Amino acid sequence: MPELKSSNGALGRVLTGAAQDRNTYAQPGYPAPYGDTGYAAPQVRTMTVDDVVIRTVFLLALTGITGAVSWLFIPPAVQGLALLASGVIGLVLALVIVFAQVTNPVVISAYAVIQGVAAGVVSKFYENLYDGIVLQAVVATFGVFFAMAVLYKFRVLRATPKFARGVIGALIGVVALMLINFVVGFFNDGGIGIRASADPSAKVSWLPIVFSLVVIVVAALTFILDFDQVEQGVRYGLPEKYAWACAFGLLVGLIFLYYEVLRLLSYLRR
Repeated sequence: MPELKSSNGALGRVLTGAAQDRNTYAQPGYPAPYGDTGYAAPQVRTMTVDDVVIRTVFLLALTGITGAVSWLFIPPAVQGLALLASGVIGLVLALVIVFAQVTNPVVISAYAVIQGVAAGVVSKFYENLYDGIVLQAVVATFGVFFAMAVLYKFRVLRATPKFARGVIGALIGVVALMLINFVVGFFNDGGIGIRASADPSAKVSWLPIVFSLVVIVVAALTFILDFDQVEQGVRYGLPEKYAWACAFGLLVGLIFLYYEVLRLLSYLRR
């Protein structure tokens, strides 16, 4: 069986490993585990697009419900601590899921819950400053997601190797700039200028707006890579459990896009 293309680094690593595991016993000279016992190999149900859709909807619902609980019940005095803790735990959990190729639904669901806590705190902060902005951000986020799904469905955009390299390179670039801005912010107020204050009374220059637009475009294009990974997983008959890996990848992309849309809307609402 041909090797899966690893167009999306994190999700691609998981799915490529799954494909290799699936064919381990098909290699010449490798002893089949059931060949000498007289028993047939157990049949493993393969993943489908519906499996990915159901798991993605479940994770989004889990994130949304946790976000609502976080919004309503975390007192203002500990919101900063809750955001910091959920951010650190969420990052560690995401790295474990990616590099350990975790497909356990409990672990991935725990990630959704942690992200829900963070999303609830951040959303309430922005809503208190800009009435109605959260609903606008949610609608815009899913609008972008479905638009990319349509573009992929009709092959307007395709995850070619060149396209994948460009998107991944752009993603690394914007994340690197965010990290640099964060570090510089400790020594220089405003960092390198690619982010603006959330304060409604603060002026916004053109640079933060342009940077947010670039990040949104890059985040949107990563969905094309995710859709391609789902399609390849179904085509190569990966086990059903890997639908959780695909759903995890889509959840990460949607949360990343939501935060950036929220930030851009706050600039435009000044």
